[in-house]
Amino acid sequence: MSHDASSSAPRRALRTVFLSLAVLGVAGALFFIRRPLMMSAPRCMAGRWHGCYDTFNGVVLMTLVAVPLAVLVAWALASWRRAAGAASARAWRSSLAEVGMVHGTVPFLWLTMMPGLAPGVAPRRVSLVPLRDLATMGTGGIIGNLLVFAALGFFAPMRFAAFASVPRILALGAGCSVLVEVAQYVLWLDRVSSVDDVLVNATGALLAGLASHRWWRTTAGNPSDRPGPVPTAVG
Repeated sequence: MSHDASSSAPRRALRTVFLSLAVLGVAGALFFIRRPLMMSAPRCMAGRWHGCYDTFNGVVLMTLVAVPLAVLVAWALASWRRAAGAASARAWRSSLAEVGMVHGTVPFLWLTMMPGLAPGVAPRRVSLVPLRDLATMGTGGIIGNLLVFAALGFFAPMRFAAFASVPRILALGAGCSVLVEVAQYVLWLDRVSSVDDVLVNATGALLAGLASHRWWRTTAGNPSDRPGPVPTAVG
């Protein structure tokens, strides 16, 4: 038995364990939130705005329902890339990254742009003191803010080599978060534009990017992405 074969077996077993744990984690999370999601199901299935697309439970439910469509779009993109001559692994990685960025980010952006109780009436509120609002966020608020740009931080460096570094992922998450906070203020949505939201959003993007480091690192270092040497004339 070769050394490569003997060393690949533990890696395959480790991947299987991690995949099983991920599946169990997702299943456990769905079981935990099944009741709130089912409360929104009748309105969402009927296409009613109020009670579905303007509530957290409704948006999460529709995001989960749209997962098969997202997988289908990723498959179509990968098939198109393979037909154009791209390698299968590269085609799938690029397609999944593109779909994952959109599917995992747009619902959270929708939630952050939902107006408060008195949009256009309540005074605009800005909080520029770092860490002051963390205590009022609560565990759910912190987790939610960590997830806002997590998909972007996870998939962007897999798709674009320009983002394949820790500072750039952090800058991407912070920059997108600043745009959201400015939009909340300009559109007068009765939400607090807080620097702590930016800090937590950027941290979530960074942590997700580190989680996908194995894949975006190879993307950045793929020899096919680099220009070849310029031929020189032989005199």
